[in-house]
Amino acid sequence: MTLSIACFTAAGEALAQRLEIALRAEGEQVRRRDRIRSKTSPSLGEWAAEGFALDDALVFIGASGIAVRAIAPLVRDKHTDPAVVTVDEGGRFVVPLLSGHVGGANDLARQIAVLLGAQPVISTATDLNGRFAVDVWAKHSGVVLDDPQLAKAISAALLEGQTVGICSDFPLNGTLPRGLADQEKTELGLYITLHGEKHPFRHTLLAIPQIVTLGIGCRRGTSLEVLEGVVDRFLAHVSIDRRSVREVATIDRKREEAGLVALCASRRWPLRCFTAGQLAAVEGHFTTSAFVQETVGVDNVCERAAVLAGGKLLAPKYQGMGVTVAAAILNWQPCLAEKEEERE
Repeated sequence: MTLSIACFTAAGEALAQRLEIALRAEGEQVRRRDRIRSKTSPSLGEWAAEGFALDDALVFIGASGIAVRAIAPLVRDKHTDPAVVTVDEGGRFVVPLLSGHVGGANDLARQIAVLLGAQPVISTATDLNGRFAVDVWAKHSGVVLDDPQLAKAISAALLEGQTVGICSDFPLNGTLPRGLADQEKTELGLYITLHGEKHPFRHTLLAIPQIVTLGIGCRRGTSLEVLEGVVDRFLAHVSIDRRSVREVATIDRKREEAGLVALCASRRWPLRCFTAGQLAAVEGHFTTSAFVQETVGVDNVCERAAVLAGGKLLAPKYQGMGVTVAAAILNWQPCLAEKEEERE
């Protein structure tokens, strides 16, 4: 997590320095630690605006009202706003103000409280009532939820004591949280899947785990448009939702391939590259090509790269217009019961 810390007094600055050292020791990236000399000057608003653009979280050492006024013009959506947390100058209380669940402010408040010996002040209803929060689970599990409004509806239903259905294409790990039932007779339900074609409930929230790696090979100079077309046809052919893709893998000689780089950039897919020797060493049965062997030094790029980066081969080589695509999948099981009080 990348975060910035603002303080306003000498006491606040001492606490901010102590907090920065503790957070860095836990692997967090403190991008900025600033003492703001005037709480009402434009510089505080500018500081907050920069943090909203660049940071995962903002921490204010001081009164919550100062933070509220600073961030008020910037607040847009809980799915995009950073976490905002305040800490009093005495280091006694830590308050998550914004993006408690999706942005991680609740978790950050708890983390800071432990580091400072303070009390986290958590006010979100699912936390207070010990109920399953689907958006928190999704964030921690690397899962994409396709409809924020349905996610809200599920949390509301669970808080009211209603039963919410769950259906999964993956074996569920552990006991289901209170209120979730492994059945398809409820009006509202959660469906964990890579496909997204089936809707087992009248109101189905799709939960799509990002566990698929695409292995891609292509001719030199292949355009972005061609790559997009072949990749999308492949995903449709094997019924894999695009949102399940976590990364792309290929051979190192394609590291600078403009079309492939542009594809990954446009879809926010990390690109991993392997040498021919690394690919050749991957064990398994793959679709071989003498032409590919002669050209790049290994008999298959897409399948081998997908497996090396992403686990078990899910879909073998698909070919078109000089592009080859394959998919691999991580060994993953959803675990929804994260807290003891939910395992009832």
